[in-house]
Amino acid sequence: MKNFLKLRERKIELGRKTLIMGILNVTPDSFSDGGFFYSPDAAKIHAAKLVEDGADFIDIGAESTRPDFTPIAAAEEIARLEKIIPAVKNFGVPVSIDTYKPEVAAFALELGADIVNDVSGLRDENMIRVAKKFDAPIIAVHSKKISGDIIEDVKNFFARTLDFCRANDFDTSQIIFDVGIGFGKTQEENISLLKNLRAFKIFDAPILLGVSRKSVIGYMTNFGVDSRDEATGAICVLAAAQGVEIVRVHNVAMISKMLRAADFLIGGI
Repeated sequence: MKNFLKLRERKIELGRKTLIMGILNVTPDSFSDGGFFYSPDAAKIHAAKLVEDGADFIDIGAESTRPDFTPIAAAEEIARLEKIIPAVKNFGVPVSIDTYKPEVAAFALELGADIVNDVSGLRDENMIRVAKKFDAPIIAVHSKKISGDIIEDVKNFFARTLDFCRANDFDTSQIIFDVGIGFGKTQEENISLLKNLRAFKIFDAPILLGVSRKSVIGYMTNFGVDSRDEATGAICVLAAAQGVEIVRVHNVAMISKMLRAADFLIGGI
């Protein structure tokens, strides 16, 4: 596994500790925090807190991708991002843009975003061209099942994605994989993935886990959305023990403390 993630302005070390991606949803309808940080001022304040709490990246989403979400036009997504990205860049951590639209990704990268987080799993090959232009890493999220065996399905998706990148002359060292908890999967499949994250370490690519406050936690614990942070942290600790390099979470303050102890025991720092 490579030791660094290459961004335009810096390199991020992988493996020394579990990296934390703080979630900043500038949307009115996200499942957990919709409307909380919709205004530019609220978004800036929250981004500053995420960085203060220990976020290594900020992932900005301007369109909800919760189950049964209502799509919005690229122009509206861009309008929500226009004032946010430059402000968040000032906090000194890399910015990821959570979008499946190449035109939105291009706009965000032009403004200074560093990483594309594509929940569609690169279904639009134009996303590759955008990322190549800006030399940006891509997070490829598994979101569509093809076979009945979820572990093999995700493995095959990762292998196909690498082949697709090679065919388009995209540097495969710039790919990050996300197993896509909650995207087109049953709860039993989500749980199977969480138990078997180590199975995906056969690929020479970092793994990102996005499970924060998701419905699978409610399924396992019967906790409501507002009471899932501790369980999210427990899953992140178990993911770190399985070799996951990056976790994407809402409550950075709590989970960064949990991971500091976990990383010490795992041997990362």
